[in-house]
Amino acid sequence: MVEFTAMMLQFAEQGEKTGWTYIDIPADIAQQLKPGNKKSFRVKGMLDSLPVTGMALMPMGDGNFILALKAEVRKALHKNAGAMLHAKIEEDTDFKIEVPADLQECFDDEPETWDFFNSLPKSHRDYFVKWIDSAKTSETRAKRIVNTVNAMLRKWTYSVMMRNLRV
Repeated sequence: MVEFTAMMLQFAEQGEKTGWTYIDIPADIAQQLKPGNKKSFRVKGMLDSLPVTGMALMPMGDGNFILALKAEVRKALHKNAGAMLHAKIEEDTDFKIEVPADLQECFDDEPETWDFFNSLPKSHRDYFVKWIDSAKTSETRAKRIVNTVNAMLRKWTYSVMMRNLRV
């Protein structure tokens, strides 16, 4: 478990991250959490007195990472950008992605899709699952499952799939 204090920051113009509130995780702290790692990974622990699990640390280059703070977390902390935050975190190795049965059935029919899906970082697999689970109708859910399976066949990440769906 690594313990540190950081200022909550907010991105100005930063592409898809514009407006995000986050804390910076310097390379030395990231290396204590998961030595030798340069990819996104999940952490758990305490932010001030708020217990958290499954939060993604995302790489920003030069070995530094960020921990994005969603609105629900900021509200629970009663803090925004500029505030100091005491963090006590460790890698969350218990974080599991529950694959919906209907998606798993499709993966079972196309084993290479399952293999590619499992090669993605947990956070990326979670994007697909949340997108499918957020469908309001069974027709939309079915379309999203088909799009996900096709993305796995093409070896597309979630963001690549979404860009291609907009075209």
